Amino acid sequence: MRHIISVLVENEAGVLTRVSGLFSARGFNIESLTVAPVNDGETSRITLVSVGEDHIIEQILKQLNKLIPVLHVADLTDGPHVERELMLVKVSAEPSQRAEILRIADIFRSRVVDATPGTFTIQVTGDSGKLDACLAMLTPLGITEMVRTGQVALGRGDRGITR
Repeated sequence: MRHIISVLVENEAGVLTRVSGLFSARGFNIESLTVAPVNDGETSRITLVSVGEDHIIEQILKQLNKLIPVLHVADLTDGPHVERELMLVKVSAEPSQRAEILRIADIFRSRVVDATPGTFTIQVTGDSGKLDACLAMLTPLGITEMVRTGQVALGRGDRGITR
């Protein structure tokens, strides 16, 4: 099963290595990983996505909670949450295809963030399914480059992790 795990940690060197090491030591791949300081500057939030059996992920979560720089751990998959991902995709924009590329961008509520005579760079945000669908529509038109951030997620309503 796919799990979105949010980890609040002290903002210090080596924390990311220790957190990711718990997954690699058990042979689990981390599909996406994002890390950034939160508003207080003393803590960071790690959001990672991994696929694994529920009982193994549960063991990893318990071990994460035991690490000294870890303040709080939550498997957001267990309840209502909001997740988003960002993708930048550069598409070949031949004159005959420009209108179609703009139409696809509009359908997915995305934005053209760079335009040259030969390319459009489109910014798409949403859940992974939306990004995959947009990518499928743009692929036949000629993608030259693409990058994705990986998921970030927050629990809905009062559900969340804080210090």
